[in-house]
Amino acid sequence: MARIALGGWQHETNTFAPLRAGYADFLAADEWPGLCAGEDMVTAVESVHIPIAGALAVVRDAGHTVLPLLWASATPSSFVTDNAFERIAADLLDRIDAALPLDGVYLDLHGAMVSESFEDGEGEILRRVRDHVGPGVPVAVSLDMHANLTDAMVTHSDVIELFRTYPHLDMGEAGARAARLLLQMLDGARWCKAYRKPGYLIPLTAGCTSIPGAAHDVYAALPNHISSAVPAVGVAVGFHLSDIADVGPGVVAYAEEQMQADSAVDALCELMLSRRADFAANVLPVDIAVQEAMALAGGETGPVVLADTQDNPGGGGTGDTVGLLRALIDTGATGALFGSVCDPAVAAQAHAAGEGATIRVALGGKRMPDQSPLVAEAVVRRLGGGEVIGTGPMYKDARIQLGDAALLDIDGVAVVVSSVNVALIDQALFRHFGVEPSEQRILGVKSSVHFRNDFEAIAERVIVVAAPGAVVADPAALSYQNAAVEWNASDSMWCIA
Repeated sequence: MARIALGGWQHETNTFAPLRAGYADFLAADEWPGLCAGEDMVTAVESVHIPIAGALAVVRDAGHTVLPLLWASATPSSFVTDNAFERIAADLLDRIDAALPLDGVYLDLHGAMVSESFEDGEGEILRRVRDHVGPGVPVAVSLDMHANLTDAMVTHSDVIELFRTYPHLDMGEAGARAARLLLQMLDGARWCKAYRKPGYLIPLTAGCTSIPGAAHDVYAALPNHISSAVPAVGVAVGFHLSDIADVGPGVVAYAEEQMQADSAVDALCELMLSRRADFAANVLPVDIAVQEAMALAGGETGPVVLADTQDNPGGGGTGDTVGLLRALIDTGATGALFGSVCDPAVAAQAHAAGEGATIRVALGGKRMPDQSPLVAEAVVRRLGGGEVIGTGPMYKDARIQLGDAALLDIDGVAVVVSSVNVALIDQALFRHFGVEPSEQRILGVKSSVHFRNDFEAIAERVIVVAAPGAVVADPAALSYQNAAVEWNASDSMWCIA
């Protein structure tokens, strides 16, 4: 029976966002558990659709001894503060030391963490873990497909598995795949590694695998390169909002022979290079998007869904810009439902006034520079909040935290206001307030792609909107300082210099 340590630490860092992730942000739960350790970690993660849950099940089923370390995650934002990084890293390493001797380690990481001192947060974590466990203990890692893969991540781990779907419907399976590979290493398996970056940037919205396009085709081709001799191949689309030297997509493979690993990586990189012009953001300006939605709304097959991608909390957005909401109100949209705006003060104001009250609000526009609140009269239609249990494929059974929350009516547009910054990617967040998403004419959601997991099936059409926010859809609109990128006019792509 082997002694296997399991832990996780997740943060996706948008270095262009205004708010940093401090230690308190990792303590707080959002749709995933807050900081927890030991057996509390096992209880918190085992029923949640995240990679560590999949890995835990594999290790348990194999009859090995589980040595839980810690789990920590924070809503995507700007840099992880040095205080938070060092406190959590020290806790993780102390728990590893206490668990020694170990036969193996599994870590559930993101791959796009940037701290105030380390551009490659995961590479630094893995370097320290390797120093503590030694060169002979196999370390298996699962990463989000938005990882900015680095040489340090590959060097300091023995095998990496990545998600293969966006929306991320295979998080648990990615962790399970990594754990199964770890078990193979316990039986003596070791693999040659190959790693390469295609050399350009993929906008966040262009990585969607659930609709026809380049990302769908690349991930559909990935299994063709996996075999008994090449047990693991991963593609990361990268996270273009991390201004670091190693930003951008990457491919990694593990094989019995170096030539086999190199061949798999080269083939997938060449496919990605052949399709790079197809990785485009495809977003509409807010005024045009709302006009199209108004023209289309009322179809028999469901609502028009407007994705407020640039204020997506899942990409580091503040969750409180009101550009799209204001456009819906100004154009007289009826049958429109929008969510959610993160504004604890307005949520508290609604709770103090009660259902049916009319209140004057200054909604949103408080957390993002150069934005202003929406000042309006609002009717409190429904109070709610606390914990909402997810029902969609991605957040099934997740305990999504809203804090105090309310459904307001502003000039005929219904808007969910929450105290916690949460991406609106599950219909349960609307149904919590007694409204049925499929019965609306227009749905506005603060999300880039994940909303498709639960809303695409009910949508007449999906329109991705470029309203104000920190999750800038087009890399050409960003001023990179640390990433060596340059604009290639012939391809209309940002390329790595």
